[in-house]
Amino acid sequence: MKLKVLPISLLTALLFSTSNYAALGEHDVNFDNDALTHKHKVRDFKFYASLYEKKSNKLDRILQRNQSNQKKIKAISKLFLNSSYVKNRLIGSDIEKERFVADFRALDCFTFLDYVEALRKSYDFSYDFSDNLINTRYKNSEVDFLLRKHFFSDWTYADDNGDRNAEDVTEYLTDNTKTIQKELNQKEDGGTYIAGLAITSRKITYIPGYSIDNSVVNNLKNGDYIGIYTNIKGLDVTHTGIFIRGKNGPVYRNASSISKNMKVVDTPFLEYVQDKPGIVVYRAL
Repeated sequence: MKLKVLPISLLTALLFSTSNYAALGEHDVNFDNDALTHKHKVRDFKFYASLYEKKSNKLDRILQRNQSNQKKIKAISKLFLNSSYVKNRLIGSDIEKERFVADFRALDCFTFLDYVEALRKSYDFSYDFSDNLINTRYKNSEVDFLLRKHFFSDWTYADDNGDRNAEDVTEYLTDNTKTIQKELNQKEDGGTYIAGLAITSRKITYIPGYSIDNSVVNNLKNGDYIGIYTNIKGLDVTHTGIFIRGKNGPVYRNASSISKNMKVVDTPFLEYVQDKPGIVVYRAL
């Protein structure tokens, strides 16, 4: 069988906080979707560990430590700070076969959360990360474009296996929420954002930006996944990130496409969200 080759930086990419990884060279790990359906495991990580043993050991300690989701997400997401932002990281469409992509070197706002959540679910990076990433990103753990969780609210709905990534806790944080019926994937002109994907009717509950104050912040937990709600027809959110309680106050940890950033950054939380249409809050299970 001829395997498709996907560029992937696994333990090599654990040098998250630097920008000179390219000088060390890139390495490929072979994946194909047929192998993945047979629970293909990628175990050959010794080479990468030898390059970045310190970061590798730090991640291993985080994964193996018996700690709350809050602490685990905070610690894992910190490793990604300063990782480069690059849009459209995934490969696949209604006319191109979906490919399993895992590349820590460059992230968009959604793949950043994919990796953090998949690592949160993992206990041994080299053994169960790839399976957990598939489970996080795809419904029914099938690498298929139409089963990809394209919308952030997909994270809170169980698939055919009963799996979901998070619980929608938005309505429990304040009395000042709004709920709106959305036809996800349907554009204003009647077309679709994602070709081949069915339109999904779904209620979205959000906290308006003008209602987000310290009382809301006090009810948030480290590691809460925060989506920036949008009024755009057919979409639920336009950006995603993670709520973190930092030394200097609460921050929004996100893969930022703002020109001055273009990397994973911590932005003061209230400053970021109060002028937005609103937020949805999902909590890891």
